Amino acid sequence: MMEALIFEKSKRARKAVSLPEVDLGKEIEKRIPSNYLRKTGLGLPEVSEPDLVRHFTRLSQRNMSVDTNFYPLGSCTMKYNPKINEALANLPGLSELHPYQPSSGVQGILHILHETGRMLEEISGMDGISLQPAAGAHGELTSMLMIKAYFEDRKEKRDKILIPDSAHGTNPASSSLAGFKVVKIDSNPEGEVDLKCLSRNMDEKVACIMLTIPNTLGLFEKNILDIAQIIHSKGGFIYLDGANLNALMGITRPGDFGVDVMHFNLHKTFSTPHGGGGPGSGPVGTKEKLTAYLPVPTIEKKGDDYWLNYQRSKSIGKVRSFYGNVRVVIKTYCYLRILGKEGLRQVSEDAILSANYIRKKLESYYPSPYKGVCMHECVLSAKNKREKGVRALDIAKRLLDFGIHPPTIYFPLIVEEALMIEPTETESKETLDAFIDALVQISREIEKNPSLVKEAPHTTPILRLDEVEANRSPQVKMEEQGLTGFQTRINKGARG
Repeated sequence: MMEALIFEKSKRARKAVSLPEVDLGKEIEKRIPSNYLRKTGLGLPEVSEPDLVRHFTRLSQRNMSVDTNFYPLGSCTMKYNPKINEALANLPGLSELHPYQPSSGVQGILHILHETGRMLEEISGMDGISLQPAAGAHGELTSMLMIKAYFEDRKEKRDKILIPDSAHGTNPASSSLAGFKVVKIDSNPEGEVDLKCLSRNMDEKVACIMLTIPNTLGLFEKNILDIAQIIHSKGGFIYLDGANLNALMGITRPGDFGVDVMHFNLHKTFSTPHGGGGPGSGPVGTKEKLTAYLPVPTIEKKGDDYWLNYQRSKSIGKVRSFYGNVRVVIKTYCYLRILGKEGLRQVSEDAILSANYIRKKLESYYPSPYKGVCMHECVLSAKNKREKGVRALDIAKRLLDFGIHPPTIYFPLIVEEALMIEPTETESKETLDAFIDALVQISREIEKNPSLVKEAPHTTPILRLDEVEANRSPQVKMEEQGLTGFQTRINKGARG
């Protein structure tokens, strides 16, 4: 049955709280200018506490999350994260700190931040770290601004960034925001950077190339040393989008194969739930050439004391208030200390094994456009289903009926009808087999009864929606009485 809106449940004079009246009277107007005081009610729904709790509890039970369902979104690393790290980050001695406390009173958290930075340096092969950026794209922008500052410092006019055609969409966006022109680099038939195209476009106007390794096709750039030689020979930098670091930890270090600057996604790789708009954390790491340009402050250690260093003459300045999303960093610290070097390597190896298991089991039903071993994610194609009138979107919708969140679809853009699957290291073989069985069953349904798939989902509270119409013509009605009359109606696919 379809859940009514909380506004539709509103009944005048019902309330979910019992608080004494504020007895300030005219005193309020003396303290707050009248033009700042509300003249009308808030228009909030009026419901009892049981109705309020039950409403939002029911809604929460309709959500999919990594705590309730398998969530194989490719390129996003939506893995389950140990709850112990959440508990540790919520300890009062950490959660109740205030960013304005003097350094002398927060030596414990500064120790954690400093040690986390050193561990990230060891994992990546970088020489310096800033934990400030609030997300992956923020880390990208910070890195581009550091590269820009470096060349401006040297009086070199470099205004181009090279970006492979399989890149994340944030890469060209971050480059443009930093004032660079974007030059696309083609992929070769094997799904990796085309060295001939790279060589043609590399010159002294190029500031850097933005790479994702493994790339968004789930493939390791086996020619990375050649790429590094081409870029470095003309004075450019190699930037690594760290979104796929879950495949590299403990196996290889970006700094050892030519990367000069990179960002980390603590909210993907290092034990913070990813999704729902945050919280995120996208630290940046640099080789020695760029460390002078890291954001201020950096955390320094002298003897047994830690301090925030703002006196960095070449720094690009602050990129976030205070010192970033500190509680996300705490969870990362706990994750790294609990797993250790051997545990991190096993994380990557298990993620790679899971992805290759899925690819091998499904390749006869959904062929992979690129052969051979993948890394932590695999890209399959539903192109062979189009003759039955079925597309990747239809398959994704049908998976909802099996209680499985769909994988990423239509990305990378260079793969037709792409199904981008990242199982991560945290799922059991039984879960992977259930996912495989579901996709095999869907493939058989497409052969026998394609309309079953094209009209999916069939078991969700809201059935098949017209996404285009919903985006272009949302039906929202606000009555004259205000928000209490707020109503939204879904005309297509409503159940109940």
